[in-house]
Amino acid sequence: MQVANSIIAITGAGQGLGRSMAVYLAERGARLALLDVNQQGLDESVTVCQAHNAEVRSYVVNVADEAAVDQCFTAIAADFGGLDVLVNNAGIMRDGMLLKVKDGKVTERMSLAQWQSVIDVNLTGVFLCTRAAGAIMAESGNGGVIVNISSVSRAGNMGQTNYSASKAGVATMTVTWARELARYGVRVAAIAPGFIGTDMVAQMRPEILEGLVKQVPLRRIGEPDEIASTVSFIVENDYLTGRVIEIDGGARM
Repeated sequence: MQVANSIIAITGAGQGLGRSMAVYLAERGARLALLDVNQQGLDESVTVCQAHNAEVRSYVVNVADEAAVDQCFTAIAADFGGLDVLVNNAGIMRDGMLLKVKDGKVTERMSLAQWQSVIDVNLTGVFLCTRAAGAIMAESGNGGVIVNISSVSRAGNMGQTNYSASKAGVATMTVTWARELARYGVRVAAIAPGFIGTDMVAQMRPEILEGLVKQVPLRRIGEPDEIASTVSFIVENDYLTGRVIEIDGGARM
C-alpha cells in the first residue's frame, strides 16, 4: 500500500510523536484523520499538516471510551469514504514504584488509579480503536494496515509496572491480530521506540538526559522522524505483518 492518497488515522496526534507522524505522512500525500483528547493540540497539528497541502480532519475523542471510539471511526469512514491505515499512538505515563519501603514499613504503593489510567489508554484504547478500524477495513474488501506503538519498556522497566505491562500487551495483541485479520487483507505490526527526542524528553534535566544517552549504543536520542519513517515503511511493505520493530539505537531495557 502506498502512503500517498491513503486514508490514515492517527491517535494521540495533538502533540509529540503523533504530530511528527502526521506531518511526515502529510508531506508524502496521505489523507489524515487526526484523533486526540486535546482540541487545541489537534488544531495546531491540523494547521501544520495543511501547510503541506494535506487533506486533514480532526476528531476529539477519548480512546478509552467505547461508544466515543465507535462513533469517531464511523464518522471518519463517512467523511473520507473509508479507512486504509490506523496508527495507534495515543498513550500516557503515570510512573511510580510498586512499593516504597522505609525502616521496614511500606510508605507508598502504586495506586489503582495510576495502574488503571495507563491500562485504559495504552491497552484498552488500542483494543477499541483496532476493533473499530479493523471492522471498517474488513468490510471494505480492500484490507488495510494497523500500526501499534509499543515500547522497549515492554520487556520491563523499573518504576513502570503499569506502562511496561501495557506496552507488552500491545506487542502481544499485534501478533494475535496479525494472525486473525490476515484473512481479511489487514496487516498488523508494531514499533517499539526507545528514547526519542519528543518535547517531554527535551525538557529533562541535562544530567538525566546524559544518563539516558549512555544507555544507547549509538550514543544519541532518536529523532521523531525515525519513528515516522518506520510507520511509512510498515504501510508500504505488503509482506510485513505480525512483527514488532525496535527503533532504539541498540538499547535494551
